[in-house]
Amino acid sequence: MNTETVTIKTAHGEMQTFVAYPDSSPSPCVLVLQEAFGVNDHIKDVAVRFSKEGYLAVAPELYYRTAPPGFAGSYEDFMALKPHFSQLTPENLESDLSAVLDWIKSNPKSIPDRIASIGYCLGGWVSFFANSIYKFRAAVSYYGSRIVQTSEEYSPKQNAPLLLVWAGKDRSVKQNQIAAISELLKSSGKNYVELVFSEAEHGFFCDARAAYHKTSAAQAWAITLAFLKEHL
Repeated sequence: MNTETVTIKTAHGEMQTFVAYPDSSPSPCVLVLQEAFGVNDHIKDVAVRFSKEGYLAVAPELYYRTAPPGFAGSYEDFMALKPHFSQLTPENLESDLSAVLDWIKSNPKSIPDRIASIGYCLGGWVSFFANSIYKFRAAVSYYGSRIVQTSEEYSPKQNAPLLLVWAGKDRSVKQNQIAAISELLKSSGKNYVELVFSEAEHGFFCDARAAYHKTSAAQAWAITLAFLKEHL
C-alpha cells in the first residue's frame, strides 16, 4: 500500500487529491468524499483503510475553489466552513467529479468500470447526488443530512445500489425524514439498504470527533465493506 497527492485539472482550476493505492493492481476504486471539514487526516485515514481492503481510494479536495491545498477545518467551528461548502452547487460538483472520474478511468492502476462512491457528512450528500448522475457500481452515504432537502429531486434518479447510514441521535435528521426518504426510494423502485444506529450521533464514524461511537463505527465499517464487496 502506498499513497500520493496528485493534482487534477478541472474546468475551474487545479484540485489536489489524496490517493491511496492497494498492493494489487489494477483495482476497483472507491471515491471517498470528504466531511465538511475537508480532506483532513481522518479522511486520509479512511482512504488508506479502503486501500488495505484492496481498493484504489481517491479523496478529492472539493474546497479547492475557496481554500488552500491541504485545507482542514476545525471541528469546533462549523460555521467558518460556510464560504467553502456554499460553493458546492450541483453544477460545480458535476464538473469537479467528472474531472476526478476521468482521472480515475485513465489511471492504469484502476479498473475503470468498477467504481463506487462513499461520503460522510457533507460527502454523504455528495455521494447521493453523484449516484444520480453517474453509473457507479455502488454508492454509500453516511448521515448526509442535506439529502433531506433534495431527496424528492434525486431519489428517483439513483442509479447504483445505495447504502444509507444514519445516526439515531442525529439532531439534523429526524426519524420521520429518514422514513420519507426511504418511502421515496421504495416508490421509485430503487435498490437500497438503510441502517440506523440508535445510539450514535451525527459524525459517529469519525474517531477524531467527540461524536465518535466505537461500536456503531465498527459495525458500520463491516457492513460497508460487505456492501462494496457484493457490488464491486
